[in-house]
Amino acid sequence: MNIHSKLPRVGTNIFTIMSGLATELKAINLGQGLPDFPMEPRLHELVTKAMRDGFNQYAPMPGWLPLREAIAEKIDYLYNTKINPGSEITITPGGTYAIYTAFTTILQPGDEVIVFEPSYDSYVPNIEVNGATAILVPLKVPGYGIDWEAVDKALSPRTKAILINSPHNPTGAVLSESDMLELQKRVAGTGIFIISDEVYEHLIFDGLAHQSVMRYPALLERSFVCFSFGKVYNCTGWKLGYCVAPAALSAEFRKIHQFNAFSCNTPVQVGLAGFLSDKEAYLSLSSMMQQKRDYFISLMKDTRFTLQESFGSYFICGTYERISDESDKELAIRLTKEYGVATIPVSAFYQDGTDNKVLRFCFAKKEETLELAVERLKKL
Repeated sequence: MNIHSKLPRVGTNIFTIMSGLATELKAINLGQGLPDFPMEPRLHELVTKAMRDGFNQYAPMPGWLPLREAIAEKIDYLYNTKINPGSEITITPGGTYAIYTAFTTILQPGDEVIVFEPSYDSYVPNIEVNGATAILVPLKVPGYGIDWEAVDKALSPRTKAILINSPHNPTGAVLSESDMLELQKRVAGTGIFIISDEVYEHLIFDGLAHQSVMRYPALLERSFVCFSFGKVYNCTGWKLGYCVAPAALSAEFRKIHQFNAFSCNTPVQVGLAGFLSDKEAYLSLSSMMQQKRDYFISLMKDTRFTLQESFGSYFICGTYERISDESDKELAIRLTKEYGVATIPVSAFYQDGTDNKVLRFCFAKKEETLELAVERLKKL
């Protein structure tokens, strides 16, 4: 039987390829964004207790209310913004799911969405499977800042949404207050939605403030803001996140959600509701991850890679002009096969495979993992 593919240009993604190669060759995996150190023991205990206490059946479709209340309290504390936990927060099975559901909520065939490249690999397929078109705007290299003049040229009467991501995957760049005000000017008086991917919300470095959409009422009123518990609490396998949106937008979002996942892992929600009451548990995350970034940078000074700046996320990118002129994908595969270290070629984050000779490294690893990986990279 024949299937008319909704994603004819999509194959196995680079993360699956490189992680599979790393597993096959027993290489150190600095490619995939997953920690190799233990999660917070108290969170584990709270979830285990929830299971033992009988919280093992379906949670309500929008999510466990005490968890949504705890999220609303956190948003108020961090961003001085009041969010209604009953009507404006929906718990989802991961941040990627939240982004997909937001797109499915608003997009119709013929719509356009502005996407900044390099970009997380799910964005464009999410748009295309909904019959819309991604309008790709390259970020300025180096630094990966937004070219607002290019945004002006990309806007059209068909623009339904602009997607932003800060801290940024794959580069670790972050949006500034100036960026948010520029965005606000361009959507004012329009019907353009904002999809804001903020899954690395608590992993931002060097004393910078996370410029969440939550800080800007004129943006929040048209936004779906997507988050991930897995990324910030180092439990990526739990696949739990949430979407914050105004009540009218959330109501439409939930129409899609209720016929897809319907509800999410109940004991994890119950455990997280208790864990979020400890503000220090999320306020300390940036300094912990910054220490890992700084340690990796210090180790990499003994290699021939040139690391770029990273102000957030799990990731830092590096160029290799002193090493080779081969493509980033070729070098990534050779590093895995010959040196036992897996990375991700940044060309994989461009739809046309733009190759700026950059590799992405994940530093969300134990110190001994980073040390062993760099010892191998020093031989290159």
